[in-house]
Amino acid sequence: MERPPKTAVSQRALAPRASDQFSIVSSMHFPKAAKEALAVEFGRFLDHTDGVAQSDQLFDLMSAFAQNFDFPWVAYGCLTSDQRFLMSVRHDQATLLNHPDKWQERYFEMGYDRIDPIIKRSRKQVSAFRWSDVYNDSRTTDDERLVFDEAAAFGLRSGISVPLHGPNGSFAVMSFARPWRREFQNRTINYLQLAALHFHLKVATAQNSDGVEEVPNLSLRERECILWVARGKSSWEIGKILDISVNTVNFHIKNVLVKLDVGSRTAAAIKAVDFGIVEL
Repeated sequence: MERPPKTAVSQRALAPRASDQFSIVSSMHFPKAAKEALAVEFGRFLDHTDGVAQSDQLFDLMSAFAQNFDFPWVAYGCLTSDQRFLMSVRHDQATLLNHPDKWQERYFEMGYDRIDPIIKRSRKQVSAFRWSDVYNDSRTTDDERLVFDEAAAFGLRSGISVPLHGPNGSFAVMSFARPWRREFQNRTINYLQLAALHFHLKVATAQNSDGVEEVPNLSLRERECILWVARGKSSWEIGKILDISVNTVNFHIKNVLVKLDVGSRTAAAIKAVDFGIVEL
């Protein structure tokens, strides 16, 4: 994360990376050209999302747009005023992210959704903010800074988050992360905030018109395994709890991944809570 030295899903290419264009124009000292390149990339993003209704496809386009600003990792999650990140997922909402699987597993294993300073700041703030601003805030606790420090250990060293508030106390957060510490230009923040808002509105519109998605049928053992995954347990721990082998645990979890059409244990746990298959 972007802070003092103390040191915390496929993608589609929209066009040649804007950052490549910026590096060229900046070396030639043409700030106007850089601004125009930003505007062009944003316009392409809007054009590519026009008519797209699937959340995962919209996320692919959002991720590709973020790559133009050298942000390889994007996360989007819906919450309500009294819920944690994992608990917040409901059937009419979306949670989409392309963070490294190991970091996702660590995040929920440690219960960081309960103390995540990004969520805490997003509840109270309307505009986008830098992670470094939260890290350096005197009101941020050492435990909250630990979330940033651990994220940095997994490669997410700096970032920007965009609060997206809705009715009845609900809100979403979209975060963009980089593997290095670098100051963000205000133009970058402004464009990512506009893109995040556009994405959020598109997802909300699509989900309101989609109807109810069929809930996959999981066996009792599959439900038990994914419940304990959602509670942050490893395969070894789940095996001890259920009195089955680690291989059997992994077998059931792999079946859950297939049935829920996801690529990681964390995503499966989130989706299982989303569907109401398990309750924490």
